[in-house]
Amino acid sequence: MTDSPRSYPRHLDCGGTAVEIAPMTSRDGAALTDLVATLPPHDLLFLRRDLSHPKVIAAWMRALDEGELASLVARADGRMVGCTAIFTDALSWSRHVGELRVLLDPAWRGRGLGRVLMQECFVQALALGLTKLVAQMTTDQRAAIAVFEELGFRAEALLSRHVRDRDGALHDLVLMSHDVGAVAARHELYGLGDALGTPG
Repeated sequence: MTDSPRSYPRHLDCGGTAVEIAPMTSRDGAALTDLVATLPPHDLLFLRRDLSHPKVIAAWMRALDEGELASLVARADGRMVGCTAIFTDALSWSRHVGELRVLLDPAWRGRGLGRVLMQECFVQALALGLTKLVAQMTTDQRAAIAVFEELGFRAEALLSRHVRDRDGALHDLVLMSHDVGAVAARHELYGLGDALGTPG
């Protein structure tokens, strides 16, 4: 993976609590498992694989070791309270596209940490040479959709009855995308690079 222009770890005040943001490593498997345990099952539906299975966590850790993804972790008081991942496929026709995933402890929602993590991902995407980020979620995850829209993502496709939850219910999935280069250039034009997390 290309090195990020950011220097880590980064420290910030989030709702009166100190938070550290740093690259995730394969040593974070147990902490990621603990974070996933805090999430409502419905929150996991936007992921391609069920993170509640240890084999999926192990595959994530292997991908980190093999340099197949860029991933960040947010810690407060030594505990993982959020994380991100940008999955890419260097052998794909869509190697300019990264699939973004953001996980956040429910107790930390509404404090702005999710937005900060997504902004950090924009910087990573540019460093990786990506021009497009995509994210997917079920259509009833309205709060998450609103946050993504505020940061420049737009709905690009709706996949009807695409996800089956653990109870067998089917859900529609929305695919959202973000033109990384165009939005970053626009932010720079208006002098918003630092505020929005793009390198300035």
